[in-house]
Amino acid sequence: MPDEVDLLQKEENELTREKEIGRILSTFKLDSYAILDLKPGCSPEDIRKTFRKKSLLIHPDKTPNKRAPDAFDTLKKAHANLVDDSIREQLDSSYAEARRLLIRERKWNIDDARLNSSSFLVDWREKIKELLLEEELLKRLEKKRKMEEEGQVQQKKEEQLKETEGKRLQQQKWEDTRESRVQNWRSFVKKKRKKSKDVLA
Repeated sequence: MPDEVDLLQKEENELTREKEIGRILSTFKLDSYAILDLKPGCSPEDIRKTFRKKSLLIHPDKTPNKRAPDAFDTLKKAHANLVDDSIREQLDSSYAEARRLLIRERKWNIDDARLNSSSFLVDWREKIKELLLEEELLKRLEKKRKMEEEGQVQQKKEEQLKETEGKRLQQQKWEDTRESRVQNWRSFVKKKRKKSKDVLA
């Protein structure tokens, strides 16, 4: 009998691991709170405890699931984001904006009891997903614009460098051929003097 209980417990743990790995991998990657399955505004201690519990649950060494390393990496990244104060502040600010937009859209007041419902949390996470996607798109567009500007600046520098190099080579060539030009001029003047003496004589 105890063996059956242990076997059932083991199967239940494995099923829980599988479900958690699936949940983490299907969660929106930019929303670190959703990955750790936490509500925004939780304490750093809650973040640490939840990360520890979930990382022990889905650790790749504890499960044969091939997707466990990806889920574990996603979990670690989400934890790192929530531990970093600047990233967490940005995420909290986005969550506050999403909440404010939902309240305004539904024409609720701030004290409305429906704000604590699980359906509101689902809608809130959808709204934050939209906002985070917009922010990410804007970041990528800005990054692309900066890269294009840097490319143009680099291209101008290369053109100026080529132009300077061309002028330097031209000056060098001019200096290198000076002796032959002087020699040609002297022989030309010599011939001209000779001809003029012949004409006078």
